[in-house]
Amino acid sequence: MAYEIERKFIVSGEYKHLATSSTYIVQGYIFSNPEKSVRVRIKGDKGFITIKSSISDTLVTRNEWEYQIPASEANELLRLCGDTIIEKTRYIVYYKSITFEIDEFYGKNEGLQIAEVELSFENQIIEKPAFIGKEVTGDSKYINASLAKYPYSEWKKEEKK
Repeated sequence: MAYEIERKFIVSGEYKHLATSSTYIVQGYIFSNPEKSVRVRIKGDKGFITIKSSISDTLVTRNEWEYQIPASEANELLRLCGDTIIEKTRYIVYYKSITFEIDEFYGKNEGLQIAEVELSFENQIIEKPAFIGKEVTGDSKYINASLAKYPYSEWKKEEKK
């Protein structure tokens, strides 16, 4: 069984000058609900299919299985996703032995920037760089599958705080 242990934060400062790489990503959801999702993604020139499911006693750890597939097949699967498509650029920033993956969203999620940190264990302590703002781990509206159905542009002002 594969696991993803992840925390999420709103980005509240400049980070692009610290990025060591960036990759354009298009992803869509074949199926999603609050407990599980099946996602197809094109990252650069590679295709992936990913299955995620929640674990009942934690907000930080999820089951995750990801497999590379031909990009041509990923493109075909994206057509099945309808309007649950997300476009973003992912920037990689290394800070004090931690890798921050910062997603800058486009389209209906324009204006939203989220940093994710994958951890080795749930209670791992991390030092946050200055560009990291409020933690949103456990807030389901910041999960990409949720953003595909209820995009940032449709949120009420008080939801964006």
